[in-house]
Amino acid sequence: SPTFLKLQYPSLYLHHRLIFPTEELTACELETTMELLKQPHHCFLVFLFGLVLLFPAALSWKDAVTHVHQFVIQEASVKRLCKTQHVMTVNGMYPGPTLEIKNGDTLSVKVINKGKYNITIHWHGVRQMRTGWADGPEFVTQCPIRPGGSYTYRFTVRGQEGTLWWHAHSTWLRATVYGALLIQPREGTNFPFAKPNRQSTLLLGEWWNANPVDVVREATRTGAAPNISDAYTINGQPGDLYNCSKQDTVVVPISSGETNLLRVVNSAMNQPLFFTIANHKFTVVGADASYVKPFTTSVLMLGPGQTTDVLISGDQTPGRYYMAARAYQSAQNAPFDNTTTTAILEYSKSSLVGIGGGSGGGEGKQSNPIMPILPAFNDTAAVTAFSASFRSLKEVNIPKEIDEDLFVTVGLGLNDCPPEFGSDRCQGPNGTRFTSSMNNVSFVLPQTTSLLQAYQTDTPGVFTTDFPDRPPVRFDYTGNVDRSLWQPIQGTKVYRLEYGSRVQVVLQDTSIVTAENHPIHLHGYDFYILAEGFGNFDPDVDTGKFNLVDPPLRNTAAVPAGGWAVIRFVADNPGMWIMHCHLDVHISWGLAMAFLVEDGNEVMQTLEAPPLDLPVC
Repeated sequence: SPTFLKLQYPSLYLHHRLIFPTEELTACELETTMELLKQPHHCFLVFLFGLVLLFPAALSWKDAVTHVHQFVIQEASVKRLCKTQHVMTVNGMYPGPTLEIKNGDTLSVKVINKGKYNITIHWHGVRQMRTGWADGPEFVTQCPIRPGGSYTYRFTVRGQEGTLWWHAHSTWLRATVYGALLIQPREGTNFPFAKPNRQSTLLLGEWWNANPVDVVREATRTGAAPNISDAYTINGQPGDLYNCSKQDTVVVPISSGETNLLRVVNSAMNQPLFFTIANHKFTVVGADASYVKPFTTSVLMLGPGQTTDVLISGDQTPGRYYMAARAYQSAQNAPFDNTTTTAILEYSKSSLVGIGGGSGGGEGKQSNPIMPILPAFNDTAAVTAFSASFRSLKEVNIPKEIDEDLFVTVGLGLNDCPPEFGSDRCQGPNGTRFTSSMNNVSFVLPQTTSLLQAYQTDTPGVFTTDFPDRPPVRFDYTGNVDRSLWQPIQGTKVYRLEYGSRVQVVLQDTSIVTAENHPIHLHGYDFYILAEGFGNFDPDVDTGKFNLVDPPLRNTAAVPAGGWAVIRFVADNPGMWIMHCHLDVHISWGLAMAFLVEDGNEVMQTLEAPPLDLPVC
């Protein structure tokens, strides 16, 4: 092993590092290596050592591919809802390009910032094993890419198959800077279900008739909630029900008798969404790039950040059927966008012969699409039934004992108006400013360096490691909460984990301001969702509800409104990993924390060295 070589045969260890460059050589290693290579027998040893080690490696890696891409961040003019907006895009595309790889492949994506804002790109759901420098959240794992700058994200995707996505992780730029990441089965393997006839990707989004960066900046200035979106979109298009949109409505093809795979991503900024197709059933087969036990449903609910893979069959009367998405709104009395976005599932012309769909050289008249029935905006029962249906495809080896047991409240808050602020800067309820927190700590990102760089360079004063494992006060979390508990403290607090520790987190919603469904996303990890429920989590009662056999593996958990979810994972990926609500309005208010996972004892249990082109602050 590399560790054995390092301890017993240092020169051979350096030869190994040359042949398998998993990280940059240190200055000392580089100097020693150059001296060794001046000696002929060492040059021959490098060659011989390489032949011996690379031959079996070549057999196991022969199908792995490195995909090289270039993302140019640039402004583009995009017309929606009768108005033209100048928005940030990747390569002039809205949404951005879809990347397709296989399990085991490597991605190298050079991001060149020709826009006017600082930016980073996050690869949502990618485990980033030992490559935390490529994770992307601004001021967490890197400083932003400044206008005129560039950075290359390099990482390998292992053990994940299905649908993930990528998006900007700076201010509200992800409103238009996002795209799909499709992970096909490793070469020589297949889906755990019959191969679909075709695959289609549907990115659900939000659109403002304004610059999204200006929207969040104005909310930050006033302390009020940001303006709601003007439309939802499917693959960037609002669809037939909005003004000036019908001609560009997305059409998804299907033929009679086909079984097709739909990859659905909620890339909206602030809204959980229902999704359905008129007269068609879904067979859910995957979520967040993990396979699940197939189950049938007529409606999906995805929180922002979540993905769901479903099979649909071309088993209906050939025609045109609306695919529709609209809000699931769990926060009482909060304004929201109540519009509906649509695309069209269209049977092929060959399927339409004889029913007005056109055949031969003639074009038949297109039928009006059939509209589906969507759940009510506040249909929490439908959400609960859908969420409870998820199971891992097979029994899983979940840790039965835990080393770290955290209870984390998630929710909103209100800050008193600072005395130096005028009333125009305190436009929250009753002259306050909105905030949010985990365990009464409203997370504040550093501005002069990233958390990971500060840890790696041992820079003091950037963060503390005293994030509490319990809220400072026990209270009736989902009841009538005393107003003295509505104002959290601010801090840049992280929670330290030893490598290999078994971690359980109870995520408890609160009714401060309002209870709400919170999509909580953990970077760098997948986790098992053991159970969900409503009210206050009671360990004496609710522990008995844990699924320790086949719980679903996710990277984003939709914590029920006025309820709780329990997640469990093993801290096997060293680095600095933020956990936050994926409603972007909430993360901008501070609904986040970070785990600092220490290196293990083996080479493959340590964070790789930072890339040479890592942006500087």
